[in-house]
Amino acid sequence: MNSQTRPSTAGAGVRWAPMALLRGAHDAAWRKLSTKIVGSLLGFLAVALTVIGATLYLSWQLEGGAAAINVTGSLRMTSFRLSLAVTGLADPRRREPAAAEVRAQVAALDSALAQLRHGDPQRPLFLPPSPAIRQAFDQVTAHWTTRLRPAAMALLGQPAIEPARAWEFQHDAEIFVADVARLVQQIEQDSETRTFWLRGSQLLLLAFATAGTVSIIYLLFNLIIAPVTSLQGGMARMRERDFEVRLPAERDDEFGELAQGFNQMADRLQGVYTHLEQLVETKTAALAAQNRELALLYDSAAFLQRPQPAEEMCRGFLRRLSDYFGADGGSVRILDPERGNLHMLVHHGLSPKLVEAEHCMKVGDCLCGQAVEKKITIVQDLRRMPRGAELECAREGYETVSMFHIYAQQQHLGMFNLHFRQAREFSQHEQALLETLGQLLGTAIENLRLGAREREMAISEERNLVAQGLHDSIAQGLNFLNLQVQMLEQSVRAGQLGEVADIVPALRMGVQESYEDVRELLLNFRTRLVEDSLVNSLQTTIDKFGRQSGIDVVLKADCDGAPFPREQQLQLLFIVQEALSNVRKHAGARHAEVILRDEQDFTLTVRDDGAGFDPLVLATQGEHHVGIHIMRERAQRISATLEVLSRPGAGTTVLLQLPRELRRAA
Repeated sequence: MNSQTRPSTAGAGVRWAPMALLRGAHDAAWRKLSTKIVGSLLGFLAVALTVIGATLYLSWQLEGGAAAINVTGSLRMTSFRLSLAVTGLADPRRREPAAAEVRAQVAALDSALAQLRHGDPQRPLFLPPSPAIRQAFDQVTAHWTTRLRPAAMALLGQPAIEPARAWEFQHDAEIFVADVARLVQQIEQDSETRTFWLRGSQLLLLAFATAGTVSIIYLLFNLIIAPVTSLQGGMARMRERDFEVRLPAERDDEFGELAQGFNQMADRLQGVYTHLEQLVETKTAALAAQNRELALLYDSAAFLQRPQPAEEMCRGFLRRLSDYFGADGGSVRILDPERGNLHMLVHHGLSPKLVEAEHCMKVGDCLCGQAVEKKITIVQDLRRMPRGAELECAREGYETVSMFHIYAQQQHLGMFNLHFRQAREFSQHEQALLETLGQLLGTAIENLRLGAREREMAISEERNLVAQGLHDSIAQGLNFLNLQVQMLEQSVRAGQLGEVADIVPALRMGVQESYEDVRELLLNFRTRLVEDSLVNSLQTTIDKFGRQSGIDVVLKADCDGAPFPREQQLQLLFIVQEALSNVRKHAGARHAEVILRDEQDFTLTVRDDGAGFDPLVLATQGEHHVGIHIMRERAQRISATLEVLSRPGAGTTVLLQLPRELRRAA
């Protein structure tokens, strides 16, 4: 039995579930404010239309009844005329007109009775649907069709009638008129009844209109105005910071949901306003802490960008951290990866004994060495360490020591410590701040090292160029003098005074040329830019060269491009000096010109009218030609190309070009 009843129960649940859902949806729909308002208005409209329709129907029936009274009343007048016409049939002299009148009145009576029987909706004209009226009309119709009309037609067919027959017809017509009068009276009574109902329906419509207006006003007030007024009052009290106000949420429509939302908002505002001062204090403290962090970051970044020695930079960095975090001591240690040592570069607030003990520490020793070895940040509470492993920091009275690393481009450079005599904990935010500061310090230290390496490389390259210059000028001159001295020594031993007399002027000329080379090198080494202007510096150099060599040199400059950095301007100046030195030594020229075209592309030309040379011979000499290699190295430093153009007897042109995509602005 159970196995048989379970399916039917499940089926019933399945059948009743949609009905329950539909009933719930129907109830939810009726709880909506819009449904209530629209339903009420539609109900009022339906009742109003019903009453108005009844009124119109009664008016239409009254209008048809009035027309029926008129037609029925005309039956009496027509009957009287018919009686008079029949009386005229007894007079032979009046028979023909009387006969025509009889026929006309009979036709009129037939037509009137037909209209009353069938009605006319367009006029409108119809008998009221009353059984008594219908019975009276049937009696009038029967009287006409069975008695009065046949009698009139029979009298009309006789050649002559007696006066008694005419008076008999007239008596029967009076009976017919009496029946018609009763019919008219019944129709009038029915019209009075319908007029009463029409007035009643009009009064009912007036009463309904009044009651409907009052009901709609009450409905709108109850459904809309009262909740809106209540909500407005609650909002007014809310504006006055009365967060205790609550709205009644007893309704099931939209205003009920709105009241619930208002109450929830009031609860939240009350909670927020209650804790507003605490929130303001918390936010203010957080904002102040953020401002202090930003000030520390900005001050530290600005300080680390200054040109200063590493010790002074680390000392200022450590002082700022100690002031911000309230540290009682600290140190900055630099890592020597080759020897595995940690050197204390600067310190603050540490005793001489502690500094002496930890001025150089091996990686892996103590907490600092372990932090470097494991590359982790350590904040150690020294009070929790075992007594047997007590550190020198703990014996000095510090309770907390922290170790943060110094990095630069993934390279570990060292670490810095902060010591506290009171227990100190660092939040994750503070640790992130200290790690960021460690990266700033590492970048600054790495920049100092890179700057030192760059200066070292610049000095090394400049010394290389100086050595090449000495080799190309003074070394060759001294080699020539050495050969002449050897020849002089051989001539003196051989007693050949004539050869001695020839060698001495050559020695004097060689010494003079070496002296001039030395003066020129010293002058070039002392060359500086005049007021950061390349054109003015070139003009000064050309003027000195003209006075010393006696060669006429002209400068033509057209400069509209962006200015060069000082290092590039110095290289250009040195190239011009070297080119002019070659003109003096090898060209034998009387005139030379330096042409400067500085627009988007930069072009520097040094041209002379000297003897020139064969470029093939220059190619065979390679890098050993006087000054050419030096000029090309200087051109490569500024990413420019240098080309030497010459022909025997046609002078020499040194052309330097720097395209706009490779130039750097100052």
